[in-house]
Amino acid sequence: MNRDKFGYDIDPWGSAEVKDYRFLMEKFGIQPFEKFKKLFEDNLYVRRGIIFGHRDFDKIIDAIKKKEKFFMITGLMPSGKFHLGHKMVADQMVFYQKLGAKIFICSADIEAYLMRNMDLEMCRRITAEEYLANYMALGLDLKKINFWFQSNYRVEYYRFRDQLSKKVTLNELRAIYGDISPAKIISVLSQCADILHPQLPELLGPSPSVVPVGPDQDPHIRLTRDLASRFQTEFRLILPAATYHKFMRGLDGGKMSSSKPSSYIALSDKPKEAIQKIMNAITGGRATVSEQRDLGGVPEKCAVYDLYFYHLVEDDKKLVEIYHDCRSGNLICGECKAKCSDLMAKFLDKHQKKLSAAKEKVEEFLEEKNYNEKR
Repeated sequence: MNRDKFGYDIDPWGSAEVKDYRFLMEKFGIQPFEKFKKLFEDNLYVRRGIIFGHRDFDKIIDAIKKKEKFFMITGLMPSGKFHLGHKMVADQMVFYQKLGAKIFICSADIEAYLMRNMDLEMCRRITAEEYLANYMALGLDLKKINFWFQSNYRVEYYRFRDQLSKKVTLNELRAIYGDISPAKIISVLSQCADILHPQLPELLGPSPSVVPVGPDQDPHIRLTRDLASRFQTEFRLILPAATYHKFMRGLDGGKMSSSKPSSYIALSDKPKEAIQKIMNAITGGRATVSEQRDLGGVPEKCAVYDLYFYHLVEDDKKLVEIYHDCRSGNLICGECKAKCSDLMAKFLDKHQKKLSAAKEKVEEFLEEKNYNEKR
């Protein structure tokens, strides 16, 4: 496990809370994403520095400029509702698909079974109803993706996963992850295979790839890149690139977590339910209205401002106005929450109309791909 000077762990299975992104980048060799901002000014996550770091993203820029093939690979953890934190990755899928990337999406149902005690059939339902349906409603074209369940995939994938175990040691895994168990070993090797296997000769062959992740997943990225370098003779793998996005604060002030419904807004929440969560959210406001009028609020500590910043306000000028109105005391928390609630209700109403139609199409997609067979 990777512990920084502040005492928190970078743990793919834990509840990491990053207090200093700059230190994290220096410690683990993550490069700043700043130099790519001008290329992707239309992307809110890039423009606002939400995507803050990368490994080897120059390879992706080179492929885009040369109009060569590249792919984006990501996984979903089918253990709960699809919320705004998950939307950040889905938006990036849509972004890369529009750039011409082949999109590979894995449902990590085996990892959910091993690490979160989830039933495999429940994982399938959550994958379909929460994740794939929301992906489609957010604009992803499922007809152009490569999708699989870890529990039900092609022979080459499982053979490759087993081959990866040849060039990693238990001591190395302990150094990266701390306490290691058979379940964790299988999960780790499966994730490495998920990321690298599209480069097998039966699929795309050696190709540039990018994995969008939160910083808690960096241990997986570093191990996967190391393994790719060790299998050059057998597979000529190109080391995968990665981008890193900041964690969105939970509504309760902590990390947004699928196990804490009060910490997130799910994209299937009824507008009234979402509004109630917003009204109860932690803010950067003062103890009294008069104090806030005099001293102003602190948007940097406000979960409601995060909703604007990450999702609800596309226009940067409007976002700046909200920020300064809060800072100056012109905007108090009650008014701000009402404004945010209105925007959220409109977003959810529009999205859920698309979501309802998408759920039927997802079932057709899974039937067509024979993913509904008993596993």
